[in-house]
Amino acid sequence: MMSAMQLNLRAGQLVEQIVAEAATLCVAVQEPTSGGRVIDCGIGAPGGLEAGRRMAQVCLAGLADVSLAPAGPGLAADLEVQVHTDHPVAACMASQYAGWRISAGKYFAMGSGPMRAAYGREELFNKIAGRESAAQVVGVLEAGQLPPPEVIAFIAERCGVPPADVALLIAPTASIAGAVQVVARSVETALHKLFELGFDLSRVVSGYGRAPLPPIAKSDLSVIGRTNDAILYGGRVTLWVHGDDRSLLEIAPQIPSRSSPSFGQPFEVIFERAGRDFYKIDPRLFSPAEVTLVNLDTGRAIRYGGVAPEVLDQSFHV
Repeated sequence: MMSAMQLNLRAGQLVEQIVAEAATLCVAVQEPTSGGRVIDCGIGAPGGLEAGRRMAQVCLAGLADVSLAPAGPGLAADLEVQVHTDHPVAACMASQYAGWRISAGKYFAMGSGPMRAAYGREELFNKIAGRESAAQVVGVLEAGQLPPPEVIAFIAERCGVPPADVALLIAPTASIAGAVQVVARSVETALHKLFELGFDLSRVVSGYGRAPLPPIAKSDLSVIGRTNDAILYGGRVTLWVHGDDRSLLEIAPQIPSRSSPSFGQPFEVIFERAGRDFYKIDPRLFSPAEVTLVNLDTGRAIRYGGVAPEVLDQSFHV
């Protein structure tokens, strides 16, 4: 199934705005002689809150609004990242989900953004609409180093475009912008959990989510822990859906992170216990702390889970 949303075109328009405001956003734009455009949002350039918000919107292909707001009481943070969208599957699953492992030479990064729809070879694209042909592609990389030319060539070849038509925004998670764009994935994690549970995502009409923005940790392990904990123990998501109450009542208890036996300890502890191997962690853990399903056909709201302030206090060292 091909997308009619023009995800890469939408994201490309946002990239042009970022380039035009690079100095204000504290990002650095590079155009390697080998082709492509690289926007440093937190490696050599300082980046910041607004750079992270813009990165998240690019990641969502401009089909969601991302904002910063005061965090709720007891969430161990001053700010939270909020996301709302009326195109949740296209924005979150076809674009934002970090489902492409970018590996070329010694360089590795998790790739997200609408370039995934142009690549289109992830298994989930066999079950959701989203694949597209694009003249130019846009991606977001979570990495601590800028990509060498072979990475741009790798992405270009797999997306079917010249290297000159690849634009990449990059920030490490251990940066302000990197943390913002990761924590902006609350709705995406809820949708991905539903997808893994076999729920028909075409039933989901709109989504809203929020999660606290943690302090920036210096070590890679701690920052991975804190950004995961922000969603696992502080994320709250509401999804507006169609269908019958019975199916929602059956699946709702399985969605929040509390459905996992691993729930209750900071992610850093869980990650260490798993030998720092994500694939050895119970996949049921990867979801927001609280999820509400609002049935548009019956008017019933079904909520399960709840935030865990005591775990956030441990994780954020407040």
